Amino acid sequence: MNIEKLIKQLDLDGIKYQKLEDICDLKQGDGLVKADMSDNDSFPVIGGGNKPMGKYKSSNFPSKTVTVARVGSAGAVNWNDNPFWGTDSCFGLNSKLQHVSTKYVYYYLKDKQEDLAKNIRQGPIQRINKSSLAQYKIPIPPLEIQQEIVNMLDKFTKLEAELEAELEARKKQYEYYRNQLLTFGENAEGGGKWFTIGEIGRVAMCKRIFKKETSAIGGIPFYKIGTFGKEPDAFIDRNLYEEYRRKFSFPKKGDVLLSASGTIGRTVIYDGNPAYFQDSNIIWIDNDEQLVSNKYLFYYYQIVEWRTEGGTIDRLYGSHLKRVKIFVPSQIIQKQIVSTLDRFDRLINDIFEGLPAELDARRKQYEYYRDKLLTFEKAKV
Repeated sequence: MNIEKLIKQLDLDGIKYQKLEDICDLKQGDGLVKADMSDNDSFPVIGGGNKPMGKYKSSNFPSKTVTVARVGSAGAVNWNDNPFWGTDSCFGLNSKLQHVSTKYVYYYLKDKQEDLAKNIRQGPIQRINKSSLAQYKIPIPPLEIQQEIVNMLDKFTKLEAELEAELEARKKQYEYYRNQLLTFGENAEGGGKWFTIGEIGRVAMCKRIFKKETSAIGGIPFYKIGTFGKEPDAFIDRNLYEEYRRKFSFPKKGDVLLSASGTIGRTVIYDGNPAYFQDSNIIWIDNDEQLVSNKYLFYYYQIVEWRTEGGTIDRLYGSHLKRVKIFVPSQIIQKQIVSTLDRFDRLINDIFEGLPAELDARRKQYEYYRDKLLTFEKAKV
């Protein structure tokens, strides 16, 4: 059946809405502790999150079950193709009527997650209660219509999964070529030389900003380690910003900012727009671009293993960063490497080009048709 024809066919004299408790077996999962799980067991453990928590030796829900998170990501809806163990952090739903498709119930609830969230009780721990979920009403069109909706949305889901898998494969391919391009032997030759980062430039950071000097709104964005590369949640006065950037260290447009705590080694290229960065947690190398370009440094940081001799580190100190070795080829070779990696980066990350653009378009198309297919007029009583 053509999707547009189906949408027109849905414009019936109204569809009867029924409570979930009347069309589905609605069951809360059973408690399980981490010590009971083992990687050698067969059944995934599903709780209040989107990903399996581990594996368990038996299952308490059958295949083709809808789960609704009770706590955690309360109200989140997921589909489970295979048997699993559901914890007490989720509910499992299965149709108990021959004229109701469980997969249809899944797609409808998935589309209405925001509406479901209205049933979440606010408090220290957000949760959705069984009685509210049981009373939630969904439209039940004829089974033939349900199956057509499921078939169409399954096709969209499959296409999206294929694009995501291809994008993931491209990312691995990108990482492989990046590592190949940026891996040089200890005695590498051909117009290049090994340096320590300390020989390339000095480790720089902004002047310290105290909490009392920040505000929650207005002014210049102040990026802390928790908001680095994301949306700011703190701001500083413009006059203070102008004074500090004039008197103290401040990055130039194009400098590569580096996280020195939290997730060590995350990078952001400074775009030159007014912004300020948390001292010691966000640093950069004040390097001579006649020797090494910022963009080459940006890509090289991606292959550095930020470790000490004792293992992983919880903070990247300037003394450690200075000792990190980096091979610096000629400017011509740097430009060639950067150009190649820029093309790969656009292919896998640029939302306006390549696979990300296609995946984004398919998701928007899927959401559009899903909303169209799952919007019904209520039957007049």
